[in-house]
Amino acid sequence: GEDDPAETELSEDENQAGPGSAGIMGAMEKRRAWQRLLNTGRWAAINWPEEWGGRDATITQNVIYSETMARYRTPGIYNANGLWQIGPMIIRWGTDEQKRQWVPNILNAEDHWCQGFSEPEAGSDLANLRTMAVRDGEEYVLNGTKIWTSSAHLARWGLFLVRTDPNSIAEGRKHDGITAMILDLEVPGIDIRPIRDITGEEMFCEIFFDDARVPSSCLLGAEGEGWAVAMGTLGSERVGTAGLAVGMRHDLDAMVSLARSINPEALTDPELRQRIARAHTDIEYTKLLNYRALSKILRNEKNWPEVPIAKLQWSHLAQSLAELACDLLGPEAMVAKGGMGTVDGGSWNRLYVFQRYTSIGAGTTEVQKNIIADKAIKLPRK
Repeated sequence: GEDDPAETELSEDENQAGPGSAGIMGAMEKRRAWQRLLNTGRWAAINWPEEWGGRDATITQNVIYSETMARYRTPGIYNANGLWQIGPMIIRWGTDEQKRQWVPNILNAEDHWCQGFSEPEAGSDLANLRTMAVRDGEEYVLNGTKIWTSSAHLARWGLFLVRTDPNSIAEGRKHDGITAMILDLEVPGIDIRPIRDITGEEMFCEIFFDDARVPSSCLLGAEGEGWAVAMGTLGSERVGTAGLAVGMRHDLDAMVSLARSINPEALTDPELRQRIARAHTDIEYTKLLNYRALSKILRNEKNWPEVPIAKLQWSHLAQSLAELACDLLGPEAMVAKGGMGTVDGGSWNRLYVFQRYTSIGAGTTEVQKNIIADKAIKLPRK
C-alpha cells in the first residue's frame, strides 16, 4: 500500500488518552494548521532547497528533525506524502510550470496529496501494475484500479504510476513502459471509495479510473520514466520515518506508567518484566540500525540490508508493543471505544487491531524477508 509510516504518528492531544484514541483522520485540520505554522519559519520541509521554501538540510539534519518532532509528539504533517516524497520528485523531475503550480500548494497545505502505486494485481510486485494510460492527442485516457491508497478521499491531487506501454509485461520488461503522472482527482471518470478497516476508520481507499481524461501536461518526467520517479519517492520515505523509534519508546513508557496506576500487579510478573526489557532493547537496536543505514548513505554506500531489516523490525515492534500494552493493562484494555470499563477510551484496543497493518504497509513482511534472504544472506533458491 501507499501508507507512509510517518502518517501514523499521533499528536500530543491524541495521546492524552493513549495512542490512537482519536484516530488518524480526525486530526487532519490540526495537522494542516501545524504544517502552515512550520512553513512560516521554513520548518515544514527542511529537506527541500532554499529556493522552494526549504533549508537545504543534510540527511543527518533530517534525521535529527524527525526524531525531535517525534520526541515532542507534534501533531504530524498534513501533507506527509507531499513533503517527503512527492514534492522532492516534482522539484527533481518537474517542468518549471509544474513546480510553480504544485510545489507551493504542497508546502502550504493548500490541498491534500496522496500517492497511488498499489493495485489489486500489483501490491508487493509494484512493477506488475496494469492501470493503462492511452495517449489521445494532448490527453491520456486512464482505465484501471488502484487500491490501499491512503487518504485519497481527502486529496485533491496525487502522484500515480500508470502503464503507457501495453506490451511491456507480456514481453518480459515490466519495469519499462511505466509513467508517473500528477492527477487532479476531481476530473470525471475517477471514482474514489474509502475502505473501512478493522478499527472502523476509513484511511485507505480504492480508486477506479473509467475513461478518465487527463492532460499530457500532467506527466512527471518523460513517458516511460515512472520507475525511476517511483524509486526516488520510496527512498525519501525511509528518511522521513526516522522518528518512529522515538515514538515507540514514548508508547512503551506510557503503557508502563499507566500500568503502575491501574494494574500494578502486572509489573511484578517476571514474564511481563522480561517483555518490557526486551521491547526497550529492541527499540534501542532499531534506532542504532537506522543510524547505521544513515552512516552508509553519508559514505555514498548502498543502505542494504539495513532498510528491509528496519522495516521488519518496525512491523515486529509495533505489534509486540500493542500486545504488551493489552497484557500489562489487563482485560479492560481490550474493550473498544464506547464499551463499559474502557481504558483510555478504548485507545489501546484500537492500537492493538490497527497495528496489524504494519505487516503490509510500506512493504510486506514476506517480501522484505525474501529480499533479505536473496540479497543479504544469499540463500539458495529452491
